[in-house]
Amino acid sequence: MSVFNLKEKYLVIVNPNAGKCKGKKDWEKISGLLKKEGFVFEPVFTKQRHHAVELSRENIEKGYRKIIVVGGDGTMNEVVNGVFGQKKVPVSEIILGMITVGTGNDWGRMFDIPVNYTEAVSTIKKGTTFMQDAGLVKYYTGEKRESRYFINIAGLGFDALVVEKTNRQKDRGRKGVLLYFWNILANLIYYKFTITEITVDGQHVKNETFTISIGIGKYTGGGMMQTPNAIPDDGLFDLTVIKKMRKGEIIRSLKRLYDGTILDHPKVESYTAKKITINSEPEIHLEVDGESLGHSPIEFDIVPRSVQIITGHKI
Repeated sequence: MSVFNLKEKYLVIVNPNAGKCKGKKDWEKISGLLKKEGFVFEPVFTKQRHHAVELSRENIEKGYRKIIVVGGDGTMNEVVNGVFGQKKVPVSEIILGMITVGTGNDWGRMFDIPVNYTEAVSTIKKGTTFMQDAGLVKYYTGEKRESRYFINIAGLGFDALVVEKTNRQKDRGRKGVLLYFWNILANLIYYKFTITEITVDGQHVKNETFTISIGIGKYTGGGMMQTPNAIPDDGLFDLTVIKKMRKGEIIRSLKRLYDGTILDHPKVESYTAKKITINSEPEIHLEVDGESLGHSPIEFDIVPRSVQIITGHKI
């Protein structure tokens, strides 16, 4: 056992497969920078999907209170679920920092987390913290009801399909930010709309729906803004519903996802809410923070200012 108090020592959770295996290839450089800046830390490496959930939960129960994630948005999501899954201390007492090695890095973009490793380590050392909201989503996998926490964006419908296809290709070794964009174009040909019934803090909305985004943060898909007005600590989800469109109209509107004007489109509706439920015909599928999950019926609840993160912002 180290002579250092585990409350002060950092646990570093490394996803070696993140970002074209940059977690593995760049670890020596990253660990050298941490040592140079005087960090006392214990590295642990994920071995498969969801392993970061176990690693964070188990090590918090051992005494760690500070965690650095070396990975992408999916790794951070797993760590957050481990933080919520442990029973040792209140969730808000755990501090999470990030060194991004993923391909999208949309959560990090929201909080000005530098992509440059030296600058990212410097940001963590400065230790400026921010209490952000989290979301809890309950959904179905077949007949089984399950739940998951998230800290950036959930997507349903076409977005969930694109994420599923992208993740499958990543598992087969294909990587890169353009992979997500390519799957948008490739899957437009045959995707059909879904009839959704959405309850937004008691208000009922029914649509022929193309895709839905529910955001705490504003970025997804490597810089797209599907929830451009999201504020990560206001205690509200930002909900964007893109209704049924012709394929050509969708392609012409893609630039709106990058310049933040998607909400100005006449076939887009937006809401803010603390609680959202979604039913659909046929079933609509779900992803959160880039991780493919289950299907409707789906229920979202906000967990306000519950996750303490290290930010690059000057608060």
